[in-house]
Amino acid sequence: MSLVSVIVPTVNRAHCVARAIDSACGQTHRDLDVVVVDDGSSDGTADLVCSRYASDTRVRYIRQENQGVAAARNTGLRAARGAFIALLDSDDVWRPWKLELQLACLARHPRVGMVWSDMEAIDPAGQVTHPRFLRTMYSCWRHYPDPGVIFGGADDLARIAPMLAAEVGAGRLYTGEAFSPMIRGNLVHTSTVLLRRDRADQVGFFNEQLKLAGEDFDFHLRTCHAGPVGFLDLVTIQYQVGMEDRLTRPEHSLALATNFLRTIEPFIARHRADIHLPNAAVHAVLAEAHQWLAETQFSRGGMRDARYHFAVSLRHHPAQARAWMLMLASFLPAPWITALRLARAQS
Repeated sequence: MSLVSVIVPTVNRAHCVARAIDSACGQTHRDLDVVVVDDGSSDGTADLVCSRYASDTRVRYIRQENQGVAAARNTGLRAARGAFIALLDSDDVWRPWKLELQLACLARHPRVGMVWSDMEAIDPAGQVTHPRFLRTMYSCWRHYPDPGVIFGGADDLARIAPMLAAEVGAGRLYTGEAFSPMIRGNLVHTSTVLLRRDRADQVGFFNEQLKLAGEDFDFHLRTCHAGPVGFLDLVTIQYQVGMEDRLTRPEHSLALATNFLRTIEPFIARHRADIHLPNAAVHAVLAEAHQWLAETQFSRGGMRDARYHFAVSLRHHPAQARAWMLMLASFLPAPWITALRLARAQS
């Protein structure tokens, strides 16, 4: 019952996917089912994976036509055989003890369905650019500088996994309900996650309608809504930044803003009774979501859509000087707007 299925979606990353797979195969927990889902690569990924891991029966290679990362992860979920599910993006790297530590955390807390952790950021040269990057990448953490505010309890890792104490160092596991805080924004990075299979089955699949970006927030939000989760306040992975093919690159900003709103607005409407936040905080979330999309549309010249989302944002939270200013600016003559957009882009 300790088999862990590791789902590795990839497309055209022959230059780095082996590092990710090697970090999975090199885990101190050896009972693995590594499912590499190739989402239509044309760069030699197939030859690399099939030749490099031909003798490792734990590694399976599945190829599909290009459908996006959500569909690739779903293919991996359908193929997974393990009692636990781990998610690993093909440009990230795990610490060798990651799974062993997370399994110990789940063993100590049987009701916890998912555990995730912090991460460090590395640049294309492999140099650490930020030793604790989770709180930088996911702005929702600004509301919760102390994880104890989110969760009801915490354990020292030395008590949970004493055999790993020397390697892991000091850290704490926080456990409890995180659904309401997640309404304010994502707190979870996908490559740090380990789920019980029954929680994954309960949550279902990634939303394939959320193209390019934002599908992970929707999945983790549903996972937190399904029951207790845990956060390991220490680094278990290296997260790659600065690569040209990263999903978080600026040209995906419209998809990211759109998909955040497409996730959060109907979720609040359906589950308001489960959200233990003040009404003002919920309105602030919706105001911020609409303003984010409005500003993204404004920067791209979509003034009609920008005005609509500014107006909705202001209905939720009228005291927004910036939103009022940009909405009024959207009525200016086109050359003036172009000059204003260029000035904003250079500021």
